[in-house]
Amino acid sequence: MTDMNEPGYVNWRPETDGDGILWLCLDKAEGSANVLSEEVLREFEQIIAGIEAEPPRGLVIWSGKANGFVMGADINEFTTIETADQGYELIRIGQQLFERVERLRCPSVAVFNGFALGGGLELAMACTYRIALDTSKPIIGLPEVQLGLHPGFGGTVRSVRIAGVRAAMQVMLTGKPIRVDKALAQGFIDRIVTEDDWRQSARDLLASGKPRRSAPFIDKLLNLAPVRPFIGRTLKKQVRARARPEHYPSPYAMIDLWVRYGASDDSYAAEARSFAELMVGSTSRNLVRVFFLQNRLKGQGNKTERRIDKVHVVGAGVMGGDIAAWCALRGLEVTLQDREQQHIDPALQRAARLFSKKVRDANERATVSDRLVADVEGQGVADADLLIEAIFENAEAKQALYAKLQKSMKPDALLATNTSSIRLEDLRTVVEQPLRFVGLHFFNPVAQLPLVEVVRCQDTEQAALDQAFAFVKAIGKVPLECMSSPGFVVNRILAPYMAEAMYLAEAGVPLPVIDKAAEDFGMPMGPIELIDSVGLDVALHVSDVLSKAFDRDAPDLLSGMVEEKKLGRKSGQGFYEWQDGKAVKPAVQAHSAVPDLADRLILPMVNEAVACLSEGVVSDPDLLDAGVIFGTGFAPFRGGPLQYARDRGVDDVVATLARLAEEHADGNGQRFLPHPGWDNLRGPETS
Repeated sequence: MTDMNEPGYVNWRPETDGDGILWLCLDKAEGSANVLSEEVLREFEQIIAGIEAEPPRGLVIWSGKANGFVMGADINEFTTIETADQGYELIRIGQQLFERVERLRCPSVAVFNGFALGGGLELAMACTYRIALDTSKPIIGLPEVQLGLHPGFGGTVRSVRIAGVRAAMQVMLTGKPIRVDKALAQGFIDRIVTEDDWRQSARDLLASGKPRRSAPFIDKLLNLAPVRPFIGRTLKKQVRARARPEHYPSPYAMIDLWVRYGASDDSYAAEARSFAELMVGSTSRNLVRVFFLQNRLKGQGNKTERRIDKVHVVGAGVMGGDIAAWCALRGLEVTLQDREQQHIDPALQRAARLFSKKVRDANERATVSDRLVADVEGQGVADADLLIEAIFENAEAKQALYAKLQKSMKPDALLATNTSSIRLEDLRTVVEQPLRFVGLHFFNPVAQLPLVEVVRCQDTEQAALDQAFAFVKAIGKVPLECMSSPGFVVNRILAPYMAEAMYLAEAGVPLPVIDKAAEDFGMPMGPIELIDSVGLDVALHVSDVLSKAFDRDAPDLLSGMVEEKKLGRKSGQGFYEWQDGKAVKPAVQAHSAVPDLADRLILPMVNEAVACLSEGVVSDPDLLDAGVIFGTGFAPFRGGPLQYARDRGVDDVVATLARLAEEHADGNGQRFLPHPGWDNLRGPETS
């Protein structure tokens, strides 16, 4: 190959071979992944201008990064956009550039060696052909909806033209990437290739003269103007089951674009305008913020080279068993210990169901299963790099276990507890290396909830924490560092939310009405259903611990129901009856509105978040917001409890809490009293 006679580029490497094919490598400077930053696009525009002037025999766009093709647009640049007009101009630059790629007088091929997401897939769809290296991982997608947006570089148009409205809408509305085999079947790619033959496959496609992929005939009929409104209503109904338009407007905007314009050329400018308006809206702003905060949390696992390869879990109950299964799924060797095999067997059965769901290939699934070993005798203790205690919440029992484990542990092994309520200072008195003792608090269900609280004492060794962070990252979870304190962060912040639901229930407010108020705010489920889901016995235990720790009154409703063995979903009956894993909520007759219902539920959570920040349980307000979102499901589009308070106005939140405290003074109104830490949130950010 010979160098193309072009000026030097920072992010692109163009080379023309002896057959006149231009091999254009994207290798963005100063980054481990390719993103379509403004600088990358400006250089690309210069290259495209040269191709327009002197077309090569063919163009191949490939990646110099080992982890994939293009991850999407540079989201950092989104935060600099202040107005919709600015956003529109930025998006139109990218759109018009990709239109020029589509209209080149030579055929073009995009090569996926890994992730092709968002703007990366949009660029590829502007090319004549697309090929992908074979992999079982889902790597191809348009995830913009997860940031409160929709594709903006022509993706809403070209995806429909190429794959048809059914496949295109599935990819765009869910935001979930798909595997290469599915992408091939749907038309998003033309070939699946190997590492050894992708160059020849690219050459063959360039020489083939084959027309571009286009939507199946049935999708072309569905794209006709008279049909689109009917399909649009069906799509909105499906979306509404997962997301409300007032909370997440982007999927509805995407459907409206298609209903109005189909996949016509008029769609491009409309797409850019819609994208720009969403970009400066509060939902997208907050979801982009959460995206960056998630990356900050994940970045905490990069400070140690000490690997954890073998994990020993003691306690095969719901939490311990599911922690062990998840670790095995993520590639670690795991031994699971309990008093008798009969206590381990249910955990192994749950693990088998998890593996069956997550691993398609039978041989790979067998390999995963082999990594999880029942270990009644505790033989795995001696080889484990990490030991996780996950037995019942009793300090004496836990301490007795630590004393026994220490006789066989490796000197450099990390000892951790999954306690949800007991202070580490109270547990570690028998630990030989107390400064290396940490909390790893997972949440139920382990396979679904991404957060793990990494709990420390004031004097915990940083090296131990770094190991814990690295472990959490290695198993695909998000770590939140917090100080040892009753309830830590998530349970402490959830407690007043659930307690207020109990007070409302005791006052006669219908349970579905309580839940609906929370769901209308944006919570994934209401507090009553949440209590049923986690278990009334668990909720009662947490309530008792926190009530004693903070000298608070607690509602009486839970204790009576626990005595009656009404434990929620796991017993089939709690506040609701449960059938097939779902709550059966009774119909509610006409009911008078409850004043301040949503505020009574949500603002105590926000107040408790301020308390956690003020007391140093979490030192960073942004990370606290992220932890509450990932640990409680707090409405992501609101940006977390502290960001919600800023957006609403700190003074308004404090005044509302004070008013509620006064109005309920005859009935434990102090639960609404604003925490003194609110003064710390007043400042430039609240103006």
